[in-house]
Amino acid sequence: MNILNKPFDTQFHTAPFSKIKNEHFLPAFKKAIEKAKKEIEDITNNPETPSFKNTVEALDFSGEELDRISSIFFNLNSAETNDEIQKIAQEVSPLLSEFSNDITLNEKLFKRIKTVYQAQNSLNLTTEQKTLLDKKYKSFSRNGANLPEDKKQQLRDIDKELSKLKLKFGENVLAETNKFEMLLTKEEEVAGLPEGAKEAAQQLAESKGKKGWLITLHYPSYIPFMTYANNRELRKKLAIASGAKAFHNDALDNQENVLKIVKLRHERANLLGYKTHAHFVLEERMAKTPEKVETFLNELLEKAKPAALKEFTELESFAKELDGIDQLQKWDGAYYAEKLKQKRFDLDDEKLKPYFKLENVIQGVFTISERLYGLHFEEISTIDKYHQDVLTYKVTNDKGDLVSIFYADFFPRPGKRNGAWMTSYKPQYVKNGENSRPHISIVCNFTKPTKSKPSLLTFNEVTTLFHEFGHALHGMLANTTYPSLSGTSVFWDFVELPSQVLENWCYEKEALELFATHYETGEVIPMDLIEKIKASSTFHEGMQTLRQLSFGLLDMSWHGVESPETIKSVKEHELKAFENTKLYPDVAENCMSTSFSHIFQGGYSSGYYSYKWAEVLDADAFEFFKEKGIFNKDVATKFKEHVLSQGGTEDPMILYKRFRGHEPQPDALLKRAGLIEK
Repeated sequence: MNILNKPFDTQFHTAPFSKIKNEHFLPAFKKAIEKAKKEIEDITNNPETPSFKNTVEALDFSGEELDRISSIFFNLNSAETNDEIQKIAQEVSPLLSEFSNDITLNEKLFKRIKTVYQAQNSLNLTTEQKTLLDKKYKSFSRNGANLPEDKKQQLRDIDKELSKLKLKFGENVLAETNKFEMLLTKEEEVAGLPEGAKEAAQQLAESKGKKGWLITLHYPSYIPFMTYANNRELRKKLAIASGAKAFHNDALDNQENVLKIVKLRHERANLLGYKTHAHFVLEERMAKTPEKVETFLNELLEKAKPAALKEFTELESFAKELDGIDQLQKWDGAYYAEKLKQKRFDLDDEKLKPYFKLENVIQGVFTISERLYGLHFEEISTIDKYHQDVLTYKVTNDKGDLVSIFYADFFPRPGKRNGAWMTSYKPQYVKNGENSRPHISIVCNFTKPTKSKPSLLTFNEVTTLFHEFGHALHGMLANTTYPSLSGTSVFWDFVELPSQVLENWCYEKEALELFATHYETGEVIPMDLIEKIKASSTFHEGMQTLRQLSFGLLDMSWHGVESPETIKSVKEHELKAFENTKLYPDVAENCMSTSFSHIFQGGYSSGYYSYKWAEVLDADAFEFFKEKGIFNKDVATKFKEHVLSQGGTEDPMILYKRFRGHEPQPDALLKRAGLIEK
């Protein structure tokens, strides 16, 4: 029997990665889909009167095997993919899309749910049950259950096409990222690069049988080069290559995919009675409407733009004074910003990195979680993994009960997409009186250890690790009954609160002293460096805010437009969307949309604003911790009980107010960012 179609007999029922072969996936998916269909049939044909238990609850617990296989497969497709897996993904995605539509367009099933939905006031349901019922009803109504037959078929066709286009989009971006290599053979070409970055580039070249230094578009290679390399022409070459991903009018071009995705999403929304894709998406977000999002983004833009323009003018003068640069270009930004930052704060990442050895930072985030939430992390080697670099941990509480299994995957490799993310292999839920605990994973792309140095993180990488770990805590501490409401299954503009709030501890002396020790001497990070980290945390905050807002506005311009079929040029549309946030001259060869995976492959369409939205929440939430003490047990318990453990069981604003006592105040963010007076 296929290993994926039977319960895993491993310790903690974790995925037996080493025994799973690529050829297992397609047959396993097909079998699991059949099994899930049978479960749906049983619910639909149940002769008993529809009740919450036999219909809504039964539906939420159905398809468990299929969900498990999907989690394993699509996580591998992001973190450890290859041509074969990508090919399977192209075959499997339409099958899953079809199955999903089979459920949401199943009239008999919808009728049962509608019966329960209309009788809910007489059913004495808990808050969580009411939320689940509402969510299930909407998952049908928002996916075409009320449509006539011909329109249902149209919806199925759109969904099938969309699932393929999104995959193709992501594959093209990954292929473009992996394709580009810049081999440097002269010492002067790598002048300015920190020793660690040079050594890593040399090792990469060696691993490919080449002599010299190999620079790629993967972040641990790209970021140091753009930040430190003195050679302006080479920075230009690298920046243009990065900005031109999937924008070459060749087989890997994404322009057509972007236009098709946007057009199909719009058609789908119209079919369901919504004005635009953004109207459809935002109905199930804290923000509620595109108008509210536009207002939110533009109000922040109004506050941030004067600061951004001032910062940019200052950076231009600095570059001119230093190197006679007449026109600051995109490939100059990180380089001169780093030089200005060093001059102003006498702080550069290379001075900080020795204090942020990866193992110490991991231990730090564990210690902070222990002090806040009573969690204990024990590395165990008996859990199977999909790559030797992956670390595995057993997480327990103060009583020794299992809280979660935790996977951590930190280094880049060819089969792994860029960036950092949190995901899960198994959700938490309560079934037959047993609280089944989750399997959570974080995936990052940090600099690998070299022959002479351990993995030393930049401060930005430290905050990235804390960010993803914040998401992981949201998953680990889940304590709900139903899998679809568990952990990070919350409104998209709320999901970034746990991740972003944890980043705040990276700037606090009390927290840094727990883990920021020099990897050679063991010396705790000096107080003056902590002060500089703190002081520099708002450096170029205006420009950073403008950048984030520009991405949010670009997203809304694609998905909030009422006639996307009139958009003929991806590049022209993008330039128009960037008009109010533009600082640098445009680069003709570049286009952001063609590699904007968050909105065209990931789940952030009409949702990119949520990073800024969640920043308002996190600044306001952390202000509460600051008032009472950053390790205050009462505040931490409140946050754990009202936010982290609740998943999507209630409207997030209700949960937030229960924790904080009031709605979030944007002033906390503007103060922290230095955009208004404290």
